[in-house]
Amino acid sequence: MANILIVEDDREVANFLSYFLKEKGFEVYIAYSGKGFSELFEQRVYHLALIDVKLPDSSGLDILEDVTEHMPSCKTIVMTGYSTVKVAVEAIKLGANDFIEKPFDDLNALERTIDHLLANKETTAEASIQWLAKESGIVTEKSKEMNRLLTLAYKIAPKNINVLIQGETGTGKELFAHFIHRASQRNEQPFIGINCGALSEPLLESELFGHEKGAFTGAAKERKGVFEIAGKGTLFLDEIGEASMSTQVKLLRVLETGEYMRVGGETVRKTNSRIISATHVDLAEAITNRTFREDLLYRLDVVKLVIPPLRERKDDIRLIAEHLLGKTGVAVQLNEVAVTLLEQYDWPGNVRELSNVIKHAISVMDDGSGIITPKHLPRKILSGKSLVIEKAKPKEESFEEFLIQWTEDMLEVWNDEGKVEMELVLNKVKVLEREIGRAFVMKVLKETVGDRQDAARRLNISMRKLRYLLNEKGQPSIK
Repeated sequence: MANILIVEDDREVANFLSYFLKEKGFEVYIAYSGKGFSELFEQRVYHLALIDVKLPDSSGLDILEDVTEHMPSCKTIVMTGYSTVKVAVEAIKLGANDFIEKPFDDLNALERTIDHLLANKETTAEASIQWLAKESGIVTEKSKEMNRLLTLAYKIAPKNINVLIQGETGTGKELFAHFIHRASQRNEQPFIGINCGALSEPLLESELFGHEKGAFTGAAKERKGVFEIAGKGTLFLDEIGEASMSTQVKLLRVLETGEYMRVGGETVRKTNSRIISATHVDLAEAITNRTFREDLLYRLDVVKLVIPPLRERKDDIRLIAEHLLGKTGVAVQLNEVAVTLLEQYDWPGNVRELSNVIKHAISVMDDGSGIITPKHLPRKILSGKSLVIEKAKPKEESFEEFLIQWTEDMLEVWNDEGKVEMELVLNKVKVLEREIGRAFVMKVLKETVGDRQDAARRLNISMRKLRYLLNEKGQPSIK
């Protein structure tokens, strides 16, 4: 007979749960406060604890930590209202097995969750995570951070909450979106993806919301948008940070009300799609720069998954490379020296760049050995150099060296006959622009013995612009 502890200050909710669980044959104990929890927790062993995140004299997260630390075999479910879902997600990160939202609209789902946890099917869950990851194209083994992210994604997948996936270009943000869709209750519904950075503003709005016949030049017939096509499925908005402010306003309305209109239309339509968005830029910084709406970020970022770059999970490089080789259908292997070179490279383009390197190696093989060796790898891998987007800021006296290295890097990419990661190239140009601005400011500051007002006057810029070029955090950005 399982002992279940309910920690809930709302007596009506607590009594409802007690009755519901006693009907299933469980022994149920109720604590209406943190103090009541402390008294009950010392009296017996519990198999499951349902914990409200808000209590009059204590935090549900503190109680969760007590249970996890002193009774690790006890399963935990955090109970939350919609406004505190982010707190519930933090609880998952602290070790909670699941969370449920109040009011409890689906008692069958609650019953399944409790039965699943009490049946101790964690091993089954781990196997499901690994299987779904493989099916979604996510390859990892030794990276603790990747496994933690997959576990978190698996736990929040069945919930009707929006997810923001952040990570550098090529880290596999869309693969994680597929993973969440497959692990959700919407897995039999459509998964629709759209890149917000690849379309102009009018075309993006037409793709998102659809358009009526004659809405604009070329609109010869009405067209459904992806919100309509996705239906009750999942809509993946890639590079959401590239959407125009006008489009962001319309997206905000959809997220707040579930309503939208086709371009050129007057009929209000409803959507029940789940939104998973992704970005390679820092949206908090974009808000500071006034290129992204704070209220939209609040709606999108209910749960944030930050995917680590490949250079931070180098133990997975061999595994990923072998997986990519397996997908080619060609009987080819990597020798140990080639593997070592791959593991030493920084991979600014992440898994996408690794995929291109593998394709390059196979395309230049002509000896029939079936073994990829260093001679089959691009020059940048052999030299250990990479098109690094962010590097430590050069000291002022080494600015010329920075320019020389920047030029060498760009020429190497220019002369590379393989696929070019244009986004990385453009980011590299932004780095150059930033470093040139800072270098000139520092040069003039030396000449003025640190007098910023005089330096700004000589450079014909405002003090605000000078602070911006020095990349001083907390200062307003320049438009």
